Amino acid sequence: MRRPDQGGDRPTSDDRRTTGFRQDFDARARAARSDFEAQIRQRRAEFGARNEALTARTGRNLPAAIAIALAFAVVMLASLLLFKPSFMVVAAFLLGVGVYELASAMRFAGRDVPRVPSVAVAVATVPAAFLGGQDWALFTLLGGVVFISAWRLVEVAVSRTRPSASSVVRDLTNGLFVQAYVTLLGACVVLLSAQDRGELWVVAFILVVVAVDTGAYATGINLGKHPMAPRISPKKTWEGFGGSVGASIIVGILVTWLMLGLPWWTGIILGVLISGSATLGDLTESMIKRDLGIKDISSFLPGHGGLLDRIDSILPSAAIAYLLYLVVNH
Repeated sequence: MRRPDQGGDRPTSDDRRTTGFRQDFDARARAARSDFEAQIRQRRAEFGARNEALTARTGRNLPAAIAIALAFAVVMLASLLLFKPSFMVVAAFLLGVGVYELASAMRFAGRDVPRVPSVAVAVATVPAAFLGGQDWALFTLLGGVVFISAWRLVEVAVSRTRPSASSVVRDLTNGLFVQAYVTLLGACVVLLSAQDRGELWVVAFILVVVAVDTGAYATGINLGKHPMAPRISPKKTWEGFGGSVGASIIVGILVTWLMLGLPWWTGIILGVLISGSATLGDLTESMIKRDLGIKDISSFLPGHGGLLDRIDSILPSAAIAYLLYLVVNH
């Protein structure tokens, strides 16, 4: 038997060096991990601060806006270019949600616009426009307005508390406005997509709308000093509007020449008209929200507002693009 003084299981000098090396390595690894985690927290804080500053200056969450725009772009392009009739599903969803949002916002402000028939009319107008053309779209829309008005009158008739005549008239006119603003203008996108090579026109005019938004943002945030409509939209500036016109003309020339096969100068017309209609659409929705006393139409897109907040520039621009298509082709 070995005696305790012969060493037995006592650690050797090599063991002690190995243990010390491991402890030193573990300490360095923990320090490196702590430093990396601190850098990540710092980068997140800096990104959050920059994002908050941009949101304060522009009134919207830019990264979220870009992500949502890209998602919509992928869905719309796939439906238009792969199997055009499937665009009816996309359009019905967009118009249905948009009408529901606006009708709900009006009800929140005390204006009783029936939501169920309003959404039903918007959805029904899409296949009527795509399959039946202008006549069927107009017939469906006018019949739908009558249906919505009758629905509201029946609600008033069976209600225990009768609203005043002026309130009922206000409800009916607001219901008409919802259909005119969302369904009628949205139907122009559907009518345009159903035409020969209409899908290319839809993609082209939406690209110009994106250019308007991007040009206004980039120019306004860097050079904007003179408010365009301070009572309606304080963050819009004339410098931003000038940038939107320039960007829309450039993209308009490119899409008309490369996608639509039209003379380059038609791109100037398209760009100027779309820059005006897109800006008007944005201001119109801002005026609606100010009139209703709300910040966003809805919370359909958490932290980003409603779907209608994202298509407000597209709706009036669709009517311009459809009219220009008719002029060019007929």
